[in-house]
Amino acid sequence: MRQYGLIGFPLGHSFSQRYFTEKFQKEGIEDCSYTNFPIETIEKIEEILHGHPDLQGFNVTIPYKQAIIPYLSNLSREAKTIGAVNCVRRTDKGLIGYNTDAYGFQNSLNSLLNGVHPKRALVLGTGGASRAIKFVLTEEHIPFDTVSRRLQGADYTYEMLTDEIIKTHQLIVNCTPLGTFPKTDECPDLPYDAIEPSHFLFDLVYNPPLTEFLRRGQQHGAPFRNGYEMLVGQAELAWKIWNDPNIDTLQSCVE
Repeated sequence: MRQYGLIGFPLGHSFSQRYFTEKFQKEGIEDCSYTNFPIETIEKIEEILHGHPDLQGFNVTIPYKQAIIPYLSNLSREAKTIGAVNCVRRTDKGLIGYNTDAYGFQNSLNSLLNGVHPKRALVLGTGGASRAIKFVLTEEHIPFDTVSRRLQGADYTYEMLTDEIIKTHQLIVNCTPLGTFPKTDECPDLPYDAIEPSHFLFDLVYNPPLTEFLRRGQQHGAPFRNGYEMLVGQAELAWKIWNDPNIDTLQSCVE
């Protein structure tokens, strides 16, 4: 039995476990299983590997997307540049780390933009979740500014945002957890009245499907996308990384 899994802590309601379990059922894949491994410290990854010799690969979620790197033998270009890993393939030569978040975001973003090239983007949040987003924006040649509660490490604080700043940033990406279930009434503190139909809003949150951030943008006619499609994209690329015999051709995840 080929085994796959997810490491992180806490895991709670895991998208990955549910997604892959349903995938195996729908596609008639009977020789695979997907297990959650909630570990309180990254050092316990050694126990997971020794105790599960059939573990072919695993996903990585918070708080270990960076902490896993010292345990890896090699990194894809994306993972090395971004500085975060969310997918690991186990090989005879060691563990190889990838970042499939970039691929998932890029595909979903291009679907949302539908050929439009925003002049500038605003990235809300400077935490680990923003790393893959900033990588893709750079790849797509979309200049961006970052927003955080503190100015250190960011271009703006939320208090500094004006209508003019919003109007000159046609793409706004929420990389914060604000609005995630069950606190669905929360949203980033923006001057939402400055949003126009020419804006595009992307929220990495997918539960609920329509966050308060997206709802307010929708009220002003802005096209939007939540994080579900991105999650599906990154999961499918992870599956390919784990199983494609031509894995060497996948070192560059973003095309």
